[in-house]
Amino acid sequence: MLNCLEKLLAQGKCVRYMCQDETRLGLKTLTGKVITAAGVKPTVEVKWQRENFWIYGAIEPLTGKHLQHEYPKLNGEYFQQFLDWYLVQLGDDYAILQIDQAPAHTSSAIRWPENIIQELQPPHSPELNPIERLWQFLKKSLKNELFSSLQALSDSEALLRSADRIQEIFNQLTFKQVMSVSSYNFILEALFYPASY
Repeated sequence: MLNCLEKLLAQGKCVRYMCQDETRLGLKTLTGKVITAAGVKPTVEVKWQRENFWIYGAIEPLTGKHLQHEYPKLNGEYFQQFLDWYLVQLGDDYAILQIDQAPAHTSSAIRWPENIIQELQPPHSPELNPIERLWQFLKKSLKNELFSSLQALSDSEALLRSADRIQEIFNQLTFKQVMSVSSYNFILEALFYPASY
């Protein structure tokens, strides 16, 4: 991968370091702490429905750029659709895409575009992927909220009715916020080291 990267940089190509992962969201209530008056036991209404969908996302820790797309399941077919969609967003740039070793990512059926270079993180190490902290940040905003349907949680038309919480949260994210939750020192040092020569 290093030789490939050196060639791209020598040709003056823009190479982005992106971190990709998916998270599941659904109607089951995410519970969290609530503040009440002294001596008052907090109560929160909870739904146990299991309907859900997946958000496939990618972030660039160096700049805070982020993108996401919603899919009904996590599998190789939808990951391929995400890669194809991401390729359009990438344009003429190249990307090193850090991914985990989920079967959806490592399937032999995945057709990797020429300008997306996969970087597999070690198995069973989600803490190495900065987008995991973005998912925690996202889900924190949804704690103790009830949604009547998946549409109320995700549908882009619902944004007009202020019901699309996911899109609303992503629209409010700033590059600075994404950088603050995703800029791990070891990643920044690795990115700045080659630039120092």
